[in-house]
Amino acid sequence: MNDESARMIDLARRDLRAAQGMAVDTLSFTDEIFGFHAQQAVEKACKAWLCGLGIVYPKTHDLDLLFHLLSESGAKVPVEYEELLDLVDFSVQYRYEAFEELPIDRRETVLLVTQFIEHVTSRLA
Repeated sequence: MNDESARMIDLARRDLRAAQGMAVDTLSFTDEIFGFHAQQAVEKACKAWLCGLGIVYPKTHDLDLLFHLLSESGAKVPVEYEELLDLVDFSVQYRYEAFEELPIDRRETVLLVTQFIEHVTSRLA
């Protein structure tokens, strides 16, 4: 793992820790704030993976694009992580627009994001 990949994984884990705390404290943190940190963790893990492959990642919050770039570069993102793509709306849209209650299972999301970060870390080792 190169220095930039390690830095991005560390940042992904920081956002994951924030989401983990918000998964427990549902009264203090709204779903859009929880979803933002979950999305950020996935985004940074994708960028770490791209960096580890020697690909300069774009400045984007678009998880679809990042997954596509990984696929184009020969990295296989397992199908079980495709539902993480649903987090993309939390990166910008729900931060600035009126938020309607979305069905987001915080515990399940944290588990999937954790597994994704560990998957990326294992690919970078």
